[in-house]
Amino acid sequence: MTQAPTDSFLRAILTRAKSFACVGVSPDPIRPSNYVARYLHRRGYRIVSVNPKAAGTELFGGTVVASLAEIEGPVDVLDVFRKPEAVPGLVEEALRLLPDLSCVWLQIGVTSPEAREMCAAAGIDFVEDRCPKIEHQRLFGELRKAGFATGILSSRL
Repeated sequence: MTQAPTDSFLRAILTRAKSFACVGVSPDPIRPSNYVARYLHRRGYRIVSVNPKAAGTELFGGTVVASLAEIEGPVDVLDVFRKPEAVPGLVEEALRLLPDLSCVWLQIGVTSPEAREMCAAAGIDFVEDRCPKIEHQRLFGELRKAGFATGILSSRL
């Protein structure tokens, strides 16, 4: 088992990132991948949606692409909504195709020792079994609406 990332590590990733490539995002608004990407988009991140079944669809200010090879422009974070067995190949492809990549982030329930090793060898930050939406809300004081104690005082409603 790997050590959990520190809050300062996660905060640094979410602060410096400008864009997320969300692999496996669904255009269906009730799917978790959709509301995670929507939340990140509403917080000012550029979202590149990757899903071959939804390619050509307009989503979060852009057009869904079928593969990582179709991504135009820089991507800071690869956010993966795929099964663990798909992750190593996906990360290998991302490291080859996305020169600005600084982090690979695997969603809740997704882990990959192979991807962790590839990222470590490439000097890329790696987060697994966590959700950037939940971590952003927790670290930047937005979980209060759900009744979670964030430790951040705010007068926002």
